[in-house]
Amino acid sequence: MAEINNPILPGFHPDPSILRVGGDYYIATSTFEWFPGVQIYHSKDMVHWKLLTNPLTRKSQLDMIGNINSGGVWAPCLSYDNGLYYLIYTDVKSRKGAFKDTHNYVSIAENIEGPWSDPIYLNSSGFDPSLFHDEDGKKWFVNMRWDHRKGKNSFSGIVLQQFSLEEKKLVGPITNIFSGTELGSLEAPHIYKKDNMYYLMVAEGGTKYGHAVTVARSKSIVGPYEVGPENPILTSKEHNELQKAGHASLVETQNGEWYIAHLCGRPVVDGKCILGRETAIQKCYWTDDGWLRVEGGDEPKVIVQAPDLEPVVLEMESNDDHFDTDSFKKYWNSLRRPFSEDWVSLTERRGYLRLKGQESMSSLHHQSLIARRLESFDVEIETSLDYQPDSFQQMAGLIVYYDTDDYVYLRVTHDEDKGICLGIIESKYGNYDELLSDDIALLGQSLHHLKAHIKDQWLNFSYSMDGESWIQVGDKIDISHLSDDDADYIRFTGTFVGMCAQDLSGQNKHADFAYFNYKEITE
Repeated sequence: MAEINNPILPGFHPDPSILRVGGDYYIATSTFEWFPGVQIYHSKDMVHWKLLTNPLTRKSQLDMIGNINSGGVWAPCLSYDNGLYYLIYTDVKSRKGAFKDTHNYVSIAENIEGPWSDPIYLNSSGFDPSLFHDEDGKKWFVNMRWDHRKGKNSFSGIVLQQFSLEEKKLVGPITNIFSGTELGSLEAPHIYKKDNMYYLMVAEGGTKYGHAVTVARSKSIVGPYEVGPENPILTSKEHNELQKAGHASLVETQNGEWYIAHLCGRPVVDGKCILGRETAIQKCYWTDDGWLRVEGGDEPKVIVQAPDLEPVVLEMESNDDHFDTDSFKKYWNSLRRPFSEDWVSLTERRGYLRLKGQESMSSLHHQSLIARRLESFDVEIETSLDYQPDSFQQMAGLIVYYDTDDYVYLRVTHDEDKGICLGIIESKYGNYDELLSDDIALLGQSLHHLKAHIKDQWLNFSYSMDGESWIQVGDKIDISHLSDDDADYIRFTGTFVGMCAQDLSGQNKHADFAYFNYKEITE
């Protein structure tokens, strides 16, 4: 019997929305401040998954310049009705303090791979929106509602309103249909219909170690909703390998089997999940009295029985990128803005990725950084760059990045006494440091080979003059601060690895990268 091995989407893949259309399965996940917006994965058997597309690729769809860390795209929801795909998503502009500016949109496409329409604005009353298509043709939009007032429950309920496709807006009364349970932090609503009953699946308990999945039901879409007798249906216990289980969505296979996709996390040390929140799948069933249950109990399992579907292995993109095509591999991401020739190019120098130095690693606006998700606890990353800085304000190299507050950066720069040199910058909780007591002089050489090895919470950097003989740079570095769980405020992304260039003088000095190799180490 085939098995699902969790997490099925390792690394930063939170808030999964799962959808079946015919024999095709899709999962959309949050991308926050990373561009392009929303990851959509595809599978035929729910075992093998491949990154298919990113629907939000244009500034007209998603303008995140200036968005705060862990702002941007929260909790996308995929649905399908009458030949059209619908993508609901939130663009979070601010989230610190009492207020949250959360703008909700829908984008529509005839094909899952696009083109996706420019967004239709819906509301801003909260986040985690979704769309339910009822049998009578009505479309219902739900989201959690945020209450900023002192002394109030910030997670003030799930609100429902009808969506008119013809008028391209929400219409009719707004109804608060569910206030949650004693678990609190009510969010992530999804509505389903089975046997003439409306089922509301929500997340509760907060998106950390108390996270959980709750199911309630009603004979009417506007409620009242009755909570299931065994609630929550899924949550992590202290001994589980998969922690933070919650924020789920439901799918039925073409053979009548039921599964939920949900987020989870795997701590490496002291409860810190450097890979971020990941996506897993659990098999479910319905009780005789019409309640959803997770097979084997309410804890997340690493090994799950796969559905009775023909296995289909999908060809994956190579993890070695030599930048020898005119298009970016799908796993590459940028911060807050699309790839454009004013800062990144695959064509100005054939066979190289050219990054034109712009703002610093602290910028919320115009960073020249291209990165991919860290998806394993044992990884070796290698690149080489052709770079000739002539100022200490010019830097380029290999970065291990969580957000503007937390990163570790093996960078080539210029020093007035040493000339071209190599050193390590670390930002920890927003505090800048240089980890070498003395930068390494590179003797004027312009071609630099850089390597990083990440094993659990430890990072080792090395460099080479010829790409064959490697020299360690500094001591091993604890990168456990590159996590959701090691900051004085809540954040939601995960560790990325990639290349970047800065020119704080404003001259846009470029760096040319010859390749980027990402290799997962398996024992």
